Formats: sequence, C-alpha cells, structure tokens
Amino acid sequence: MRKTVFCLLLALSLLVGCRTSPPEETSRDKSAVTIVMPPDSEPEAGFDPVFGWGAGEHAHEPLIQSTLTVTNPDLTIGYDLAASMEASGDGLTWTVRIREEVEFTDGTALTAADVAFTYNAARDACSVTDLTMLDRAEAVDDTTVVFHMTRPFSVWPYTMATLGIVPKDTYDPAVYGANPVGSGRYILKQWDRGQQVILEANSGYYGEQPKMKRVNILFMEESAALLAVQAGRADLAYTSAAYCDRTVDGFSLLSVRTVDNRGVNLPLPEFTADNNIRQAINMGIDRQAMIDNVLNGYGAPAYSVCDNMPWYNPVLAEVEFDRERAGALLDEAGWLPGEDGIREMWSFGRAELTIHYPAGDFLRQALAAELSNQLRELGIQADPKGVDWETIYGEAWRTPTIWGWGAHTPMDMYGIYHSGNMYGYSNSALDAWMDEALACTDLELSYTLWQKAQEEIAKDTLFVWLVNVDHLYWVRDGLHVAEQKLHPHGHGWSIVNNVDQWSWK
Repeated sequence: MRKTVFCLLLALSLLVGCRTSPPEETSRDKSAVTIVMPPDSEPEAGFDPVFGWGAGEHAHEPLIQSTLTVTNPDLTIGYDLAASMEASGDGLTWTVRIREEVEFTDGTALTAADVAFTYNAARDACSVTDLTMLDRAEAVDDTTVVFHMTRPFSVWPYTMATLGIVPKDTYDPAVYGANPVGSGRYILKQWDRGQQVILEANSGYYGEQPKMKRVNILFMEESAALLAVQAGRADLAYTSAAYCDRTVDGFSLLSVRTVDNRGVNLPLPEFTADNNIRQAINMGIDRQAMIDNVLNGYGAPAYSVCDNMPWYNPVLAEVEFDRERAGALLDEAGWLPGEDGIREMWSFGRAELTIHYPAGDFLRQALAAELSNQLRELGIQADPKGVDWETIYGEAWRTPTIWGWGAHTPMDMYGIYHSGNMYGYSNSALDAWMDEALACTDLELSYTLWQKAQEEIAKDTLFVWLVNVDHLYWVRDGLHVAEQKLHPHGHGWSIVNNVDQWSWK
C-alpha cells in the first residue's frame, strides 16, 4: 500500500519536475490546456503515421500531420487535404486531387509526391494501418494522386482519414517518430517519454487557426490521473465508471457516447451451435442491468459492432429483452432444467460454458461475471476465466470471450463475420453482401449494402453484443470541450480530435 502511494506521489512530483511550466500555470493560460491520458496512449513508435500513428483500432486524427479526408461528426466523410476524389467504374483506382499551397512545417510544399510516398511507405512497413488492398500510389502531377487497388474497396475514404502525410524528401524512419514534420494543426514541441507530450499550434496551418495554442498531454495511470485532477494539475483527465461517484471541486464529469462495444462470441462447437440457443441468449440478456451494475449507468446497450454508425441497421440489430421468451426457446430446443436448475439435453449433457476475458482487464472481468449471473437465470452455467491473449486467440473458435471492438469503418464487421474469421464462422449469403458493399463505387450506396448484410447477421447470432462503454473525463469548470464524435474502441486520443476548437469561458 505504501509503495502504491509513493508511486502516485512520485507521478505528481514528476509533473513539477518537467522542464516546462508547471501544469497549474499552464491551466491559467486561456489559450492552453493540460490533458491526462492512459499510459498506453503514448505511441511506442512515436508520432510517425508510416508506423501507425493515428491508425489501428484506436484510430484518431493525427493532429501533427494532415490527412486526405476526415470523418464528420456524423461519421460520414469530409475533406482535409483532398479537394476531390473519384473512384473508377471498376473500383480499382481512386483519383484524389489535393489542395494547393499547403506547406510542411519545414517550409517545403506538400505535393502529391509526398502523398504517394507516404502511402507506399506505410504499405511496405506493414504497420497497423491496413493497406493490404493498395497496390501502389502514384503522383500524376503536383496535385493529383492515383491509388491503384488490388481489389475494389469502397470504404477507402475511411482509410484516408487515418493516414497522415509525411515529407518525401526529408523523411527518415530512424528519427521521424520523435521529430515529426507535418502540415497539421499542431507541431510537436516536446516529448518526454513516459511523462508528457507538448503540442503547439502550427502558425502556418492552411485551415482555421487553433483556439488552443498549447496542448500539454500527460500520461498517467487512472488513480494518478484522479490525484492530478484533485490537485488541480490537469484541466481534463480520463477516468472510468469505478470513480464516477467521486466529486472533485471545480470539476464536472463529461460522458462521451461511443461505439466502444463489448460482446461475447457464441462458438459453434459448443451447445450454442443451435441458433435457437444463440437467439435465446441474445434476447435473454438484460443489457440495461449490465450498464447499471457494471458501468454505474455510463453506457448504452449494444446490438452490433457498429451501433449508430452510417451503415448501422437498427431495425434488424436491436432485440427486445424478454427472458421468458428466451426460456421458452431453450425449452423448445430440448434444453430442459435439471435438478439444480442448469439445463440439460440427454444427447449432449449440461448447458455449461467457460467465458474468457483478458486477465487484468477489470471491466471485462466484471462484465463476464454479470453475464455469468444472467445466464444462470436462463439455466446456463457459465464460468468466467481470466487468460492471456495468446490463449484467447488460440481458443476463440471454441470458447466464448468478452471482446472489445468499435471503429470508424465497416471493416470491423467484415473482419468478424466474413469467412476466414478466427471464430470458424462462414455464411455465403453474408459474404456476398459484404463483398458487394466493398465492390460498390458509391460510398453512400455501400452503406445500404452493409445494412443488408446485417439481415444475415441477425438471422445467425454469432455474437451477443452487450454494451457500448461511455468514455468518461473529469473536466475543469470553464473549459468548453467541443462536440465529440462517437468515440471508437480505446480510451485515448479520440478526445483531442478537435482540441483545436476547445475554449475557455
């Protein structure tokens, strides 16, 4: 216990010992803000888009670099560097024209050659940015880049919203991550590894100048983040439902809606091979009770991997909680309660499952325990078990697991449900709809095809989606945080996507 307190006090003392102005002084500057993020938000490879900065399952705007497109507040696509884009009739090329008179912070012009270089470098680096669908990027002239695809990929604009552009002539992968040159809203002023990042407004930015001229980002564990808030050393800090009953003078709790979902897969080799049983579990789970009991009310029921996204089909996905009807379905399937209340079938045995969750993930552990309790009400014995990720991935096809998903792209849906997934699930009709959606050359039309795919998903309940977890933040009184998009999976950089628009009252 004494060691824990010492570590927390040490974390706070580090703030005072930083080479910059103390956070409490920064917070009084109405053009500056101090933010606390989890330690795993700090990018291992630095601020290099070629190696994943801004991309992956925790995708966010890279801030230091510009992207060709952006996601709008409603998660449709808007333009950043791009002035226009067009897909060919066969979907195998995308032609993008970019803004003129954009400069990197070193004073050199940003051209289509830099765009093509960035994409080809990221493809070759095999980073977390998925560019397996890109054959090559080609600069036709200074303002036109053509992307040659290996296959049609209608959601390419969502990929373009995550990859920041680096300068072709000066890019050096050995040093760029710690000394990035970009054309975005901010420049990296200072990076003290393991402690903080300081961003300053880019005075040469081609768009509207940021209201917040200086952004201090501190990396802390959750308990230390709360101490920093209580000490007045942060203006905004992440937190979780476990701390939401606290009150901090001068701060309020901000709750941001997300598509950061948690769900459990129902393996086909188990007794859940019968779709009647999977449907019964789906309708027999009280999602609101999970939100109340595990998230202290800070969440929303989840019914798919893409709730409230442009390609979401609520009519097909959402299921009404009805435990009585769920029990009747289990009865009809031949699973009848035994002497101890656990259902049995003479030809199979008892309705028993193990539910995996990542050891050390207390939220998923709590959800697994709540799910186990609710399944017991249905007559199903479920035993939660914390294991490592190697075990989880190796046994995903046969063991239910509490998963976390949620991205600003339909490709989460594709990866989970298309044939070749880790769960051993295959549905040719579903594959056809998703393949057609990817082959579509009209992005908005593709949304309707993804929605059609959910008709097949609704028929065949591979996953029972449980909750979307609200992202919670302590916010200093007087700080106006601009309207947030639905946050994706991961409690990190999404909050600062629009930090340039924040202001002090």
